[in-house]
Amino acid sequence: QVQLVESGGGLVQAGGSLRLSCAASGSIFRINVMGWYRQAPGKPRELVATITSDGTTNYADSVKGRFTISRGNAKHTVYLQMNSLRPEDTAVYYCNALVVTLTTTLFNAWGQGTQVTVSS
Repeated sequence: QVQLVESGGGLVQAGGSLRLSCAASGSIFRINVMGWYRQAPGKPRELVATITSDGTTNYADSVKGRFTISRGNAKHTVYLQMNSLRPEDTAVYYCNALVVTLTTTLFNAWGQGTQVTVSS
């Protein structure tokens, strides 16, 4: 029904920056919220940042002041600008979208994940 495709992960040194991108496609009437989550080895998946359709943002305390979430000019895209990266930011980052589909059902979509590795 809905597909999310992420890009932009990679390997970076501590203090560096990366920008993640996510594009949603499929049976989309409206996207209420888009966000990024991450999962480090042996740990549960955790929220990183979200942005609503009216632009309201929410961040995990651990990334406030370093990460910025934004919606793109292209429809149904979201970005995560990550600055001052730390080794503890190493994880698989997942894009998420809460979608109202064309059949007016609510669908919680996930991307396949992109690896971010920060070396010390």
